[in-house]
Amino acid sequence: MNNPITVQTVVHVDLSTAWEYFTNPKHIVNWNYASDDWECTAARNDLVEGGKFVFVMGAKDKSTSFEFGGTYTKIEAGKVIESILDDGRRLVVSFEEIDGSTRVTEVFEPESENSEEMQRSGWQAILDNFRKYAESDS
Repeated sequence: MNNPITVQTVVHVDLSTAWEYFTNPKHIVNWNYASDDWECTAARNDLVEGGKFVFVMGAKDKSTSFEFGGTYTKIEAGKVIESILDDGRRLVVSFEEIDGSTRVTEVFEPESENSEEMQRSGWQAILDNFRKYAESDS
């Protein structure tokens, strides 16, 4: 990866719960947005190598929305998800169990439209939402 950006969090749930909440569309729609004025209105996830994922993200006021998607290149259940995003960038998500909690790390190639700091903070905010949702729902 060229100049990858890394974000991570520790979720106080076991590995199987973290994996389920991260990959199941019924959960993804509840956490996959960076700020409270946005939402994830739909999620499709074919979690197999060669499978595709599409998440529809939009402003709650319906002023704008976009699809974020890609194709899985490697899946090791409970360990790693690798994919190529629709714009050609690589994304690697890894899961590591630590004393009953789970560390989730995302490493991705930045895009050129937004600053690296904006991308890092946006992706971190989404990962923080994942942590809050998984911890409060499980």
